[in-house]
Amino acid sequence: MRPPRAEGWFAEDLDRLPEAPRHTELSDGALVFVMWPRRSWHGRLVTSLTTVLMAQAPSGFEVEREMTIRLDARSRPEPDLLISTKPYDPDRTWFDPADVRLVVEVVSPESAHRDRTVKLRKYAEAGIPHYWCVEDEDGSPAVHVYELDEPTRAYAPAGIHRGSLRRPVPFAIELDLDALTPPRGGNRGGG
Repeated sequence: MRPPRAEGWFAEDLDRLPEAPRHTELSDGALVFVMWPRRSWHGRLVTSLTTVLMAQAPSGFEVEREMTIRLDARSRPEPDLLISTKPYDPDRTWFDPADVRLVVEVVSPESAHRDRTVKLRKYAEAGIPHYWCVEDEDGSPAVHVYELDEPTRAYAPAGIHRGSLRRPVPFAIELDLDALTPPRGGNRGGG
């Protein structure tokens, strides 16, 4: 695939790339293809988080999975999950960072560097108030929580949560982290 212009790719180009893989992101004008097969743990965790957060979200908040955020003209990352104050729109293909309250990235081997450094910096610079980076600790999720420090436009660590998570922002959230994925090699209850 060749860029449509000498300057490379722009955010709006992602809506006109039918030949691109499903999870294509744009970072500083470069296309990022998620070609690595996603692990079952990753998919289960994202699905469970989506369901639980949708059930807890009050009126005025929407939970979206795998939707891009147009950070600027040349960057449109696709987080695993986001919480927005924009009403549901079935034709939406991206969000403006001003409408996003929380971004959740579930780290995989392929995305680790981007999730822990590049996206951490870019989401903060875009003014997104809350960022969660979820790590796999032997099959159990550990949620690294960050809050935006407005004057510096950088994230400040707000805790690492294992087992359970309680947060008052962007709305009251209470999670049993251990219940989000089945235990390794075992069933949940009976058989």
